[in-house]
Amino acid sequence: MNLSKNIFKIVTLSAVLALTACSTKTNSAVSSTTQSSSSSETAGEMNPELNDLYQQENQLFADHKEAWDKAFNMMNKGNADPSADYAEYLASAVEGNKDEFTEEEYKTLTEDLEKIREIEKKIAELESKQSTSASSEESSSESSFADLSGVDFDGNKVDKSLFSKNAVTVLNFWFTGCKPCVEELPKLNELNEAIKAKGGEVVGINTDTFNGSGSAIKDAKKVLEQQGAKYRNLSIDSSCDVGQYASNIMAFPTTVLVDRNGKIVGDPLLGGVDNQENYDALMKQIESVIAADSAAK
Repeated sequence: MNLSKNIFKIVTLSAVLALTACSTKTNSAVSSTTQSSSSSETAGEMNPELNDLYQQENQLFADHKEAWDKAFNMMNKGNADPSADYAEYLASAVEGNKDEFTEEEYKTLTEDLEKIREIEKKIAELESKQSTSASSEESSSESSFADLSGVDFDGNKVDKSLFSKNAVTVLNFWFTGCKPCVEELPKLNELNEAIKAKGGEVVGINTDTFNGSGSAIKDAKKVLEQQGAKYRNLSIDSSCDVGQYASNIMAFPTTVLVDRNGKIVGDPLLGGVDNQENYDALMKQIESVIAADSAAK
């Protein structure tokens, strides 16, 4: 289950990720993960470049949030086509509502669009270099997590038995510098409290802390404490299945459900659960996994 740029685009156009999620960051242990196959190494080497481009794009939306908020609110979500030219879709939406913007807003948006066109061109060139075979291998390997290794933030070792102890494990991938990730932490804590009596658990995977980075763990713990998030967070080995899955995530936060056999259930949730619609959809999916687990006993 590969997190494609198309998914990222369509959620952005729906004004969910565009303003409430971070693109994959560039400075992370994820980008330096040692892969076992040559095809994976190629994809891994490209990720930092792609991540930087995604970050540049997101930064434009963040820098001129008010103008882009206005533009996204005017878009027809039903017409959003994930296979269409992203920059031109944005441009047509802006031009089609030109009279609704102030002169300054319109100038800002058109200048941003020129930059987005250049960014998208570079993204397309890099993505075209990634082989279909590599994507297929990643997709098949990501359907389940055969192994998990690392420690929790208190130093206790964790392995794949973590999954077998829960009817459903809610894995939330985040990093400390991602504002939307941090903003959803209180809601994730609320979710953990709501599902733990039913056999579920929310587990945070902070990608800054991969491979036991002590200073990164300290920073992440401070953020968790500030946000009142008391659920378990892990520093995992970047070479394990969960770590390799994280290396292919293009937008943060991302949340996936895992059953007690380590199988990924359903599609990943892109964007924060502090959005009530996302929270409700995730809870419905969680309850479905718990029900299936009970029926299997």
